[in-house]
Amino acid sequence: MLRFDELAHEQTPMGELSLRRRHEPVVGVDVYEVKLGDEYLMSSLFTVAEEELARLGLAAVASEGPLSVVVGGLGLGYTAVTALDDPRVGSLAVVDALPEVIGWHDRRLLPVSDRLMDDPRTTLVHADFFAVMRGEPGAHDAIAHDLDAILLDVDHTPTFTLNASHADLYTVEGMRRLARHLVPEGVFALWSDDPPAESFLAVLREVFATVEGHTVEFANPLTEGVSRNGVYVAVLGG
Repeated sequence: MLRFDELAHEQTPMGELSLRRRHEPVVGVDVYEVKLGDEYLMSSLFTVAEEELARLGLAAVASEGPLSVVVGGLGLGYTAVTALDDPRVGSLAVVDALPEVIGWHDRRLLPVSDRLMDDPRTTLVHADFFAVMRGEPGAHDAIAHDLDAILLDVDHTPTFTLNASHADLYTVEGMRRLARHLVPEGVFALWSDDPPAESFLAVLREVFATVEGHTVEFANPLTEGVSRNGVYVAVLGG
């Protein structure tokens, strides 16, 4: 007997990408999982830190709005819909390099797809987020050149990237390029599978006026223990 339903299976330039739903008897809920080849990328069983990425990042924005926000990495959509919970958000561009992932939400395959797709503030953008950040602000028609916040959830950590081409973003020069897309006092926030590392906090301090590293703890019912992720929040000077 199959323990899961495969909702989508795609061949992408990064490898075989699959979306599946399974019932998790430990907690008695259906869990949505994304795999790239044999590697698990994300699970709807653990979304606390992805949601905190949006909450902590937007909490650091001083402006009363309306805010222009970019989310790098669509995935299961939890960071994006949490950002939409902030009434100051006037526009939300969610950038993903994989059209297949955007298609999952277009087809309403995921638990938050309806909330995401039915909100008129949302635009799903098929683009390479890292290439967009290397480019000139405003060069992409669907992305504002004066962003109040950039929320990024793509790589595992700043040193454990899904693709080698992403690594240049996590350098001082990469952060300077990203900062060009932000308004004064704009915010960059980053999710990490590991708690914040001093090495990347030091990189951020070279570019941003205020830098904080947050450790996000959440119960892990599979291990009956506590898991920890990280959220970096960096605010530009005025």
